[in-house]
Amino acid sequence: MLTIKTPDWVKDAVFYQIFPDRFAKSARLVKPTNLEPWDSPPTWQGYKGGDLYGVIEHLDHIQDLGINAVYFTPIFQSACNHRYHTHDYYQVDPLLGGNPAFYALRDALHARGIKLVLDGVFNHASRGNFYFNDILENGPHSAWLDWFIVEDWPLTAYSGERPANYVAWVGNRALPKWNTDNPQVREYIMRVAEHWLREGIDGWRLDVPFNITSPGFWNEFRQRVKAINPEAYIVGEVWWDSTNYLQGDQFDAVMNYLFTEPVIQFCGQNHLDRAHAISTKSYDPYPAIDGVHFATKIEKQLYRYEWEITRAQLNLLDSHDTARLLTICGGDADSLKLATLLLMTFPGAPSVYYGDEIALPGADDPDCRRTINWDDRSSWDLDMLKTYKQLIVLRHAHPATRHGSYQRLHAGQTTYAFARVHGDDKLAVAMNVGEKAQKIELDVSGLYADGTVLSAAYGKGKATVEGGRITLNVPGREGIVLTAT
Repeated sequence: MLTIKTPDWVKDAVFYQIFPDRFAKSARLVKPTNLEPWDSPPTWQGYKGGDLYGVIEHLDHIQDLGINAVYFTPIFQSACNHRYHTHDYYQVDPLLGGNPAFYALRDALHARGIKLVLDGVFNHASRGNFYFNDILENGPHSAWLDWFIVEDWPLTAYSGERPANYVAWVGNRALPKWNTDNPQVREYIMRVAEHWLREGIDGWRLDVPFNITSPGFWNEFRQRVKAINPEAYIVGEVWWDSTNYLQGDQFDAVMNYLFTEPVIQFCGQNHLDRAHAISTKSYDPYPAIDGVHFATKIEKQLYRYEWEITRAQLNLLDSHDTARLLTICGGDADSLKLATLLLMTFPGAPSVYYGDEIALPGADDPDCRRTINWDDRSSWDLDMLKTYKQLIVLRHAHPATRHGSYQRLHAGQTTYAFARVHGDDKLAVAMNVGEKAQKIELDVSGLYADGTVLSAAYGKGKATVEGGRITLNVPGREGIVLTAT
């Protein structure tokens, strides 16, 4: 039987997801003139001009937040603001600063002890990719004909009057699908992955990996990645049950939308905005659920995989592919705070989508890809920023949140409580998503001796263990984390 092993550093990581075009731009890089104003609403095709030097210039913000790993959506050359249309896998996009900016960023991150994970878009390329462009130019005479799957001639790569006559991602003619059954294509992609690992990245996030069904592809990918760096993180974008990928022979983890869904449903309650919660995405954070239902859904997910996998799952509240949680919850800041409390105390590696820490709003994409205004911070929610910092400090300070076991202590209509235990480090987490204060009694007899005084490491409150139990009065829309003093 295969022994499942995931990277040790991931269990101690707090990730920060950056969409490079929208995070920050630097005056160090000369830009083309036809950019959208930085503070204007994002559009499908417009560029804002964010770059990797801009990220470097704001690493103090990232580090002060408590982040020790960054995941970037694609950075390679592409004719698209989100860069999922890859032209050249060996060149960082010139709008981002090119390869020199990447090396400067890599060195700056690693100097601060921050890991770097890149987005690998290996299912499809773009019409501008050299190999596909050769087919556009030379038709059936192209030397690279079998690198893609052509169904008819002439190719209708741009005309919308006829369907695409080559295989493309979800039929999008801008994204021709690689023929990964071709050994040459397979080798090409493997070498791309190996190259950037040798250049110092710490892992790959894999875009729509479920669309690559060539036998043994992801098994070989893992073998070759781990041969270069056994601690490299391989995390797939899979929105549903991923048991088939998480047997120790393919991915280390997936983006854990099965965590996201019940957390939003429970924390949002009557603040959930149906129009933003229901989308075409493969998760459905609507309608609201009570604490008992939440316990069933979240604990099913906690124990769905081997514990080694669960501790490495990339837990998230939102991303570049979803409306932001704040907007899903009708702008209610408490919903985001409650969800972040769960994010930072649950098993798995928490991932913060850039701007959530300052309560940046955003509907479904492209609106969820707004820019951060660094020059005028009057729009920043500084109380939210304080909350994020407190909870990330808590996670780093307590091994129980990263390595400990999980034990449910209580589930009620609007309340839920659990414990995280790692040796002598023990935390009791309780929350009330209702509008009114609730008194709850927790059995902690297996955790603390009678007479133990528990004080708040987050939130407000104190309790003394009597008869193996504690009683808490949890205010409405608040949470508390208790530890022995």
